[in-house]
Amino acid sequence: MILLQVCPTMLIKLQVKYATEQLATVVMTALGVDEELQPDKVRREMKVEGQLLCITLTGVEARFLRASFNAFMDVMVLVTRTIEEFGPPKATS
Repeated sequence: MILLQVCPTMLIKLQVKYATEQLATVVMTALGVDEELQPDKVRREMKVEGQLLCITLTGVEARFLRASFNAFMDVMVLVTRTIEEFGPPKATS
């Protein structure tokens, strides 16, 4: 399930539901490695709430926000497909 909300204040909120909280955390960790290219123009916040990965993007202009959102979605889809293809990380003891 994906819930997308776009507000006129240049804000995008996205929630993506994963099978487990662990998977949501793995995806958030993978996405957190890359910082925004223009942090003065777009800010990204991520958190995990249960099985939901919650992302908030805020931007000073719609074009910066759109570019950031598109790049973010490309990487999120890649991470998610990688997990689907190779399976979740194995627990370490």
